Amino acid sequence: MLKTRIITALILAPIAIGGIFFLPPLGFALFTAAIITLGAWEWANMSGLEQQPSRVAYAAVIALILYGLLNVSAVAVLWLALVWWVVCFLLVRSYPAGSERWGSVPVRAFMGVLVLVPAWVGLNHLRAGGLQFGSTDNNLLLILYVFCVVWVADIGAYFAGRAFGKAKLAPRVSPGKSWAGVWGGLAAVGTFAFIVSVLASAGAVETVLLVIASLVTGMVSVLGDLLESMLKRFRGIKDSSRLLPGHGGIMDRIDSLTAAVPVFALIITQLGWLTAVGHF
Repeated sequence: MLKTRIITALILAPIAIGGIFFLPPLGFALFTAAIITLGAWEWANMSGLEQQPSRVAYAAVIALILYGLLNVSAVAVLWLALVWWVVCFLLVRSYPAGSERWGSVPVRAFMGVLVLVPAWVGLNHLRAGGLQFGSTDNNLLLILYVFCVVWVADIGAYFAGRAFGKAKLAPRVSPGKSWAGVWGGLAAVGTFAFIVSVLASAGAVETVLLVIASLVTGMVSVLGDLLESMLKRFRGIKDSSRLLPGHGGIMDRIDSLTAAVPVFALIITQLGWLTAVGHF
């Protein structure tokens, strides 16, 4: 299993790095749309659409929605994402109670639209948005930064959870997660944001704002992970798919990012650090 994971990672890493960091905005939009479309194919299964024609049709619908948003301002979609993740908090918190309200196939399929589409919009807003400072290279740094926030949160949660993880966060959704992991992950994110601010020679106000924005993003990333875990548990499956040998599926790798990216993009836009350009 470890060998398979390593081989898969070695193959995918250069593809991901090249697609995210070395393509122009339109190429980036198409590359990330392909990833989201594959995620939609997996989400269809989590929704209860088991037959391949239905799953492919669902993925095609998501792709068409993304295409229709190419020239639409991102901010409204990002606000919708924020509202959605607040709703998700309530859904995860109450599970399994309330599952009769969202457990039908159409509702779960619509939930996928609310998860996948804003994630793509947020990524492309970060890539193509107008920065208050710096060049377009800084847009790529923004994307790298939010990725790092999620990774740092995961790493901090892992070690804190192993050391102190007795009180479970959501045992009916994801038994392995603990409150200690959450606080450890947030402590790691706060430290990371502060270090980045110092390296960037940011002022006191900007440092505080970046730390707060990063902490909120880190908290929401946990919710993205929990939402997918809840749906997989409801559906009775372990992985979103077997597309990535040794790693599960696309959604298993990007679940936290689907929540973190749109929320982070909205926050820094509202802070005036990034402006919408209305197209990619």
